[in-house]
Amino acid sequence: MDIQNTQSQMRKGILEFCILSIIKQAEAYPSDIAASMKEADLQILEGTLYPLLTRLKNANLLTYRWVESVSGPPRKYFSLTPEGLEFLKELEKTWKELSFAVNQITHNNF
Repeated sequence: MDIQNTQSQMRKGILEFCILSIIKQAEAYPSDIAASMKEADLQILEGTLYPLLTRLKNANLLTYRWVESVSGPPRKYFSLTPEGLEFLKELEKTWKELSFAVNQITHNNF
């Protein structure tokens, strides 16, 4: 069995949750999101990030606004929609439940 594939699948499963959590803190430009992920030791490639942002926007979980840049083209800053905030709350609840259950199992505390 390939451990790297399993690790990759585990990380992919939490990307949306992490991205929405970052954007909840403040409106974010994609490179800001990638930097926050990297700071937390969760690497994300642009080829992964941009399609995820588009999918979240198309699901009406995110919106964006264009901001003029002094050093290049306008930048797209993302923020949560009310639906996105509710979705994130559900993900937070699910994460807490899963985290608790996995900790119970892996630490034999049940």
